[in-house]
Amino acid sequence: MDLKIRQAQEHEIDVLLEFEQGIVAAERPFDDTLEEGEIHYYDLLELIKSPEAEVLVAVVGSELVGSGYAKIVDAKPYQKFARYVHLGFMYVKPDHRGQGINKLILEALLSWAKERNISEVRLQVYDQNDSAIIAYSKVGFKPNLLEMRIEI
Repeated sequence: MDLKIRQAQEHEIDVLLEFEQGIVAAERPFDDTLEEGEIHYYDLLELIKSPEAEVLVAVVGSELVGSGYAKIVDAKPYQKFARYVHLGFMYVKPDHRGQGINKLILEALLSWAKERNISEVRLQVYDQNDSAIIAYSKVGFKPNLLEMRIEI
């Protein structure tokens, strides 16, 4: 497999938006508060252009097969670090899953954070999304906080 991890390009926005909808579709079973129809979590063009973010894609041949982003975020004043990196937009096309692509994207994003002297990296995952939790755990992530909600 001729796999490369590289920065996303603005002209690839249509494929990136398809990936985003793949993420939304995968997360709908875990979150009944999501609106129906097409929704967007990210401003992908802004992330691609931002010096405080890195959007990566996995490419096999000439086909984009996966994605992820890292974004530098200011920490809360009570935390022991001033800034951290938030990860998101983690997606691998279904026919390319199970090949370690997500791990390679994560490792590249973690390297990007280290190059910026940021040692805290966080992401969000639905507590029932066992496959994602297992994948992130394999790279070293640990559970930190469970958000709870009630509809009244």
